[in-house]
Amino acid sequence: MTTGVTAAAQPATEPVAYRWRWAALFVILLGEVMDLLDAMVTNIAGPTIRAELGGSAATIQWLGAAYTLSMAVGLITGGRLGDIFGRRRMFVIGAAGFTLGSLLCALAQSPELLVGARVVQGLFGAIMLPQGLGMIKEMFPPKEMGAAFGLFGPVMGLSSVGGPILAGWLIDADFFGTGWRMIFLINLPLGLAAVLAGLRFLPESRSPHPLKLDVPGVILASVAGLLLVFPLVQGRENDWPAWSFIMIAASVAVFGLFGWFEARKSRAGGDPLVVPSLFRKRAFTGGLLTGLVFFSAMSGFALVFNLYSQIGLGYSTLQAGLVMIPWSLGMVAGFGVAQTVARFGRKVLQGGILVMALGTIGVQVTVTVAGAGVTAWQFVPALAVTGLGMGLLMAPFFDIILAGVEQHETGSASGTMTAIQQLGGAFGVALLGTVFFDQVVGPRPDFIGAMQVVLWMVAGMLLVTFCTTFLLPKQAREGEHAGH
Repeated sequence: MTTGVTAAAQPATEPVAYRWRWAALFVILLGEVMDLLDAMVTNIAGPTIRAELGGSAATIQWLGAAYTLSMAVGLITGGRLGDIFGRRRMFVIGAAGFTLGSLLCALAQSPELLVGARVVQGLFGAIMLPQGLGMIKEMFPPKEMGAAFGLFGPVMGLSSVGGPILAGWLIDADFFGTGWRMIFLINLPLGLAAVLAGLRFLPESRSPHPLKLDVPGVILASVAGLLLVFPLVQGRENDWPAWSFIMIAASVAVFGLFGWFEARKSRAGGDPLVVPSLFRKRAFTGGLLTGLVFFSAMSGFALVFNLYSQIGLGYSTLQAGLVMIPWSLGMVAGFGVAQTVARFGRKVLQGGILVMALGTIGVQVTVTVAGAGVTAWQFVPALAVTGLGMGLLMAPFFDIILAGVEQHETGSASGTMTAIQQLGGAFGVALLGTVFFDQVVGPRPDFIGAMQVVLWMVAGMLLVTFCTTFLLPKQAREGEHAGH
């Protein structure tokens, strides 16, 4: 395997450290930043985009769901592409394609073209992002591995704080008359930098024994996900026709077919997309349920709260971004607190759910008591608590789930759980967005009632999440890094 390392006098038992490893790490982090920003910006920009391009209320949901659903599908096989064709090559191709997708978003003249461009972004983002984990494990010696992975937390935190504010500011500033298009145009210099720096600093890296691609598995997973999300978004606008329920039922059948196909492929000695033995492990199936419900609640809440603040309360895009600062800062604090109490394992995750539920109820009380005259300052305590709980939950989530699988299953489990995170996001945007719009589209929109219904649903989803966490291992595997 060629990694581009330089020779150095080190013990034979310790791999030689890659010379440009820290520069390469920042290139990888740049790719993470582009993804994190673009996953959030349409929550803020959705109402403005719809006002200019037209389209139905479902357009706002599709702006997020198209990105996360295509990302979910691509992530399952994105890492495998790097193992086969080279991680640096796939990272650069992914960054270039993501940048092209951003340009297509900025140039879109209709809702359909914009949603299609979001799919392009999601697919190429799924090629770019998984390459980082493999390269980090090859570039860094064990003593530096913790510090390398430790940078992901602050970068994710800063992106979650700065993303909504940046999106709101760019739209309000209306540079060169670009309006909302600037939130995508800003990716062009970032993407170009990622491509050029990737070619210069990333090492040549690929697996000596790569798994083969499972194209039929990818197609089945894609069809199943689309059959689930499409009717949830479009069904409401068509007054829930029979085809919407038929599609949902068909999605269950296709997911079942996917499971059967993967098991058959494994028995035949092939390389399935998801290792079937994982589904016989309580930790993994519990993790799938926990992740699907939690990330649905989180993504749906984020979308609906932004819609409520802009459409219901009349906030500008910048104000809508600023009001989410307590939520983002609370999440950063939650990540920090989780590191100090990591020894309590699963209890940290469960405590985070309870704290987040408390914050959700606090938002509910604020909306109910303050009514239409609620101010941004009144949301600060509840949103900060909600974010704190979210950080406490997310920090140990992947490591605890991976502790319940065998070492040779870790790669498949990690990729599948990351895909479930994205699928849950698409499902939550579709489900909770539909519930919200069902209340507010019409001659007498009830924004307060809509928020109350959604917040109770989020609280219920958190209760389900709390129950499913008892299926997870009590402690993370010592020294495990999921790379999230």
